[in-house]
Amino acid sequence: MRILCTNDDGIHAVGLSVLAEAARALGEVSIVAPDRQQSASSHSLTLGRPLRVTRTDNGQYVIDGTPTDCVLVAVNMLLDERPDFVLSGVNHGPNMGEDVLYSGTVAAAMEGTILGIPSIAISFTGEGVHIPDYGELLEKLLRSLLEQEEFPGETFFNINIPAVPVDRIEGVRVTQLGRRTYSDSLTRSSDPGGHEYFWIGGGRSHWSGADDSDFRAVEADCVSVTPLHMDLTNYRLLESVREWKLTL
Repeated sequence: MRILCTNDDGIHAVGLSVLAEAARALGEVSIVAPDRQQSASSHSLTLGRPLRVTRTDNGQYVIDGTPTDCVLVAVNMLLDERPDFVLSGVNHGPNMGEDVLYSGTVAAAMEGTILGIPSIAISFTGEGVHIPDYGELLEKLLRSLLEQEEFPGETFFNINIPAVPVDRIEGVRVTQLGRRTYSDSLTRSSDPGGHEYFWIGGGRSHWSGADDSDFRAVEADCVSVTPLHMDLTNYRLLESVREWKLTL
């Protein structure tokens, strides 16, 4: 089994090394990751400049681009053989609800899926320094997913691990995305030169959603596993919108 590991926290992130170590118990691992932090880069590609690739002494590839760049270049240019799976993470922080639309971690798994490769995004909802504690749990969870007889097409999995001691994790729940509403997350101020700037981040958030939402699983000390589909079409509304009789 050939496994490509990547992330959005950069080549030196603790989560990436923990993920690669867990994956090595399942197959041959290649690492291709950004040279720096790329959080919230979403599914962006670098189009305005060339990408530079370097290789570390231990054979890892480092790209000065986004997580999506890393998967695209790895599969099409760098690896001798096409990977059987793409694993992205372990992200230092949660990726639940609408956050999956912004996440570089999730985007890397999405790119793998677009390329026809079964893919999984993994995030830890606490501080990155504690991720190594979950290596054995991660290996078991990945094994249970990667060894399924049939991985669903055009679908990837988004995993969130609760930030509790390993022996307190209550199991695995298959979930749907919750909803997250932000407030006070945009700051307006001026720099020392008197020039106005805006800073995105911080503030407060409020979760809502069904009983089987991802955030509820994490709150219950369970690992959340959410299948995400590539097709964003709202099929329930197709016929209703066709009745609008739109014209030019």
